[in-house]
Amino acid sequence: MGWQDFVFLAGSLLSVAFLFPTLRDAAACVPRATSIPSMLIGGAYSFTFMTLGMTFSAFGALAACTMWGLIVCFRGPDADRAGTLTSWSRRGRWSLFVDDCYRWGRRLFVPSRFVDDRYLEPYE
Repeated sequence: MGWQDFVFLAGSLLSVAFLFPTLRDAAACVPRATSIPSMLIGGAYSFTFMTLGMTFSAFGALAACTMWGLIVCFRGPDADRAGTLTSWSRRGRWSLFVDDCYRWGRRLFVPSRFVDDRYLEPYE
């Protein structure tokens, strides 16, 4: 592992930092012709760095790939109209999904303690 590994890691993390405002901007609309190839290139770089033994560089490229993937899902054209992840997050369905996963996991690992925990009917 050489200093080059850390240079590639720093460059990838810097690109993630520069992409973060785009992900936070609800008005942003990034064309898929830009975001999907960037995501695929990040994934290919991550795989290539991993095969070369450059673990830190692989992590940085995977982080950039993940950021581009989130931009594809949340800031692509027609993200709101297609009923994709953006419309889920605005209606609060992500929080419901996370609550459900927590309850399922809790029941799976400690089933006898939470017997009374159940879903309520809408008007109960």
